[in-house]
Amino acid sequence: MRKTYDFSNARRGAVLGSAGKARITIMLDNAVLEHFRNQGEELGVGYQTLINQSLREAMISHTSGRKNRVTLSLADLRRIIREELKAG
Repeated sequence: MRKTYDFSNARRGAVLGSAGKARITIMLDNAVLEHFRNQGEELGVGYQTLINQSLREAMISHTSGRKNRVTLSLADLRRIIREELKAG
C-alpha cells in the first residue's frame, strides 16, 4: 500500500442502481413521510421499501379490474390518510 495517493484527477463515478428500479425525486406530504418512517422503524424495514410496497399494492388493485372500485379525489385521499394517521 502506498503512503499517499494522488486524487487530483479523480472523478466521482455513477452510483449503481438496483436492477428494475429507478431513482426519482417525489414530493410527499410530511405526514405521509413521517408515517412510513415510523412504520419502517417499528418493522425494521426501510421507509422507501414500505412506500414502494404500498404503491405496488395500489397499482395491482387498480389494474385487477375490480368492479366495485371507488374513485377518490385527491382531497378525499388526503383526508382519509390524515384520519388514519391520527387513529394509528
